Amino acid sequence: MTTDTDTLPAFARNTINLASAGLGARGVFATDEFFAPLARMLADEPAVFYPERFDDHGKWMDGWETRRRRGQGHDNAIIALAASGRISGFDVDTAHFTGNFPSACAIEACYTPEGPADDTEWTQLLGMSPLSASAHHYFACDSDALFSHVRLRIYPDGGVARFRVYGIPELDLSKIGSESVDLASSLMGGQIVTFSNGHYGHHRLLAPGRGVNMGDGWETRRRREPGNDWIIVKLAARATVDRIVVDTAHFKGNYPDGCSLQVADLAGANGDLEALVTASSMFWEEILPEQKLAADSIHEFNGNIVKNAGPVTHVRLNIFPDGGVSRLRVFGQIAGAQ
Repeated sequence: MTTDTDTLPAFARNTINLASAGLGARGVFATDEFFAPLARMLADEPAVFYPERFDDHGKWMDGWETRRRRGQGHDNAIIALAASGRISGFDVDTAHFTGNFPSACAIEACYTPEGPADDTEWTQLLGMSPLSASAHHYFACDSDALFSHVRLRIYPDGGVARFRVYGIPELDLSKIGSESVDLASSLMGGQIVTFSNGHYGHHRLLAPGRGVNMGDGWETRRRREPGNDWIIVKLAARATVDRIVVDTAHFKGNYPDGCSLQVADLAGANGDLEALVTASSMFWEEILPEQKLAADSIHEFNGNIVKNAGPVTHVRLNIFPDGGVSRLRVFGQIAGAQ
C-alpha cells in the first residue's frame, strides 16, 4: 500500500518519522495499555481493521488503546525517538477508532538521551488540541530545539492508531571526523526527495539493517514505456562519495537488471527543491556507470569504480528498467572533514 504524498503537509514530505519503530523508536512508558499496546502505535504500516477479531481484553485494535477512565486525569505515553533530532511536526492518526478515540491530545518533548526521569523538564510543543474519529491530525511544530523523547497526552482516554513525529536527526559532526559513513541513512538525516515511481513503497530504502521481506524497500510498477526508474536522495551532509551499496534482498523475480548513480552539489539552492531536482537530475554527473545487478544480493561498489566528483549533496539512483531495491547506502567523507 502506498501513500499519496501530495496530500501530506510539507513538514511530513521533507523529513522522516522519528517515531518509526522500523528505525528504532520505542515506547518506554504508558499509563495504560489495556486494550492495545503502545508498540502498535509506532508501526510503519498504515493501521488495519479486522471486524471479527477479538482477544481476551475485547476488540482487537491496531494502535494504542487505554481502558475507559472512571476517575480524574488522563492517559499519556512516552516514546524514545529513533534518533535525537529537531521536530517539525506530528501526525496523530485515529484510523478505525470511531467511538473510542480521545477527545483531544497534547504533546511535550525533552532532550535526555539516557532516558527521562521524574525531575526531567518537558517542553510543550502542542497545547491541548481536538481530535476526531478515524482521521489524520497534522500539527506543525516551530521549535528548533533538539529532542530525544516525546510524550503524547490523550484526553481523557481512548485509542490512537499511529503517532508520527516528523523531523531531522541530529548529525554530530564532532563524532564523525574523517570517517567514511553512510550519509544516505535515515538515522543520519538522509532523505528521499522524489522518485519516478514508488507503486509498492519506497520509505524503507534508507532504513537500517537489511530488508525483512519484499515489501521492505523501494519497488516500482512494471514499466510499459521507454526509459528507466529513478529515485533521488538528499544526503545528511555535503560529502565526497567513496562507496555505494545497492542491496536487492528478497527481490528475486523483480530485481532491476542494472543500476547507475549520478550526483549533484545543490548547496545553497533555493526555491522548490523537488521541482529543481526533477528537472535537472538527468543531467547530473555520473559517478557509477551502469552495473549489472543480481537477485537477492548485496552489491558493493568502491573507489575502483566510483568516480570522485568532489563534494555533493544529492544522489540519483537509476535502475534499469524497473524493479525493486531493498536498501541504498552511500558512504562518504563529510566535506571539510577529510
